[in-house]
Amino acid sequence: MTDTAADRHGQDNRWKAIAEQVLGDGAIAPSSGEPRWAICQRIDDPDVERARAQIADDLAQGATGLALVFDGAPNAFGYGLPGTPQALGRILEDVPLDRIYLRLDVHPASRAMADWLVGSLGKGNIDPSRLNLSFGIDPAATFAGTGRLRMTIEALQASMPQSLAYFFAMDVPGILLEADGRVLHNSGATEAQELGAMLASAAAHLRLFQEARQALVYAAPHIGFAVGVDDDALASTAKIRALRLLWARLQESFSISPTPTEIHAETSMRIVGRQDLSGNVARNAAAVFGAAAGGADSIAVLPHTIAHGLPEGNARRIARNLQMLVAQEQADLSGVDELVEDFCQQGWAEFQRIEQEGGILPSLKAGHIQNRVKTAASQRRTVSATQQNADAAASVPTLAAVRHPAPTDGVVFCEALHPLFFDGSVETVAQE
Repeated sequence: MTDTAADRHGQDNRWKAIAEQVLGDGAIAPSSGEPRWAICQRIDDPDVERARAQIADDLAQGATGLALVFDGAPNAFGYGLPGTPQALGRILEDVPLDRIYLRLDVHPASRAMADWLVGSLGKGNIDPSRLNLSFGIDPAATFAGTGRLRMTIEALQASMPQSLAYFFAMDVPGILLEADGRVLHNSGATEAQELGAMLASAAAHLRLFQEARQALVYAAPHIGFAVGVDDDALASTAKIRALRLLWARLQESFSISPTPTEIHAETSMRIVGRQDLSGNVARNAAAVFGAAAGGADSIAVLPHTIAHGLPEGNARRIARNLQMLVAQEQADLSGVDELVEDFCQQGWAEFQRIEQEGGILPSLKAGHIQNRVKTAASQRRTVSATQQNADAAASVPTLAAVRHPAPTDGVVFCEALHPLFFDGSVETVAQE
């Protein structure tokens, strides 16, 4: 693998140059073609009317996708849209749903949200075949990120097939179930740990489809993935490519012919620092490049000020425009094939380990996955501590918003995994 200090220095300088450009006020020069992925903007403002204005601005300025992040979602970081059908309906008013990618990010009430969205779509004159949707249902990611489930694992597994049968009867398009690795990624997991957990979630999803008496060959395309990407562009590229290969292998193990899948990538909280704001943008640029080179279908960028509060308009503009700039970049990916092979082997081994522990939900309940992630995270914190050489950030503008405490209700509990910051500190939201 070709990865010399000079190579890394040159890449770092490239991302810094992009950061300097996007942090300025200059307009983004038009590229020779549209990005191959959906430029997805997070909509996570508790103020619904302010969120509507953000949507209008984002879509007018080049965004081609929206990620609705609701209060209580593992990646809401204490903020998020109100989790009500009224808020969802208001948010989607005047949004051209047949021309954009729309996703509901994983949330404790994802199944109810899906019902509300289907009901909202039924009120309009929209051809379902023209929609590009992801419903973001992943109980394992919710469990790992919040540390709780509102029903027992047995009750959850018994009720999900009925819900899936309902969605199939409604002929709902898009991704119904998602295997979301972002909680583990943000908590400091290795690439193999993230891949193994996503495969274990996807395997659990396939079994749920079997319980719902749905032919897997038709059900598999309704399973998608969400990954975290950091500033190791080569590793991010290799991880996403490995995920596609591992998904094909998993389908073959269920005796079905492999089908393509949708992969959503979001830049990592663990590359966001409270101090080095321009460095945050540069690291986000590297992460976006890795996601794009890996073949992600949609990409969302955590704004570079998110460690200080709810990002305001300028930070959101930078997150959006960054993708447009990176779309024009090319880089040497020497060694990526070798890394893909390594990640495939290690990710499959982690998947098998989780399966031996009873599957993704029992493994989380017992704390097996958390223990392995915490070991990896402690090593990352040691490395991060040697990288802090930035000046303290000045006063950072953010939107007025109150962080909501994490709910504590539930009937099954596990140790929640919390995001790391670039400085190695842990991001937690106080419980109510």
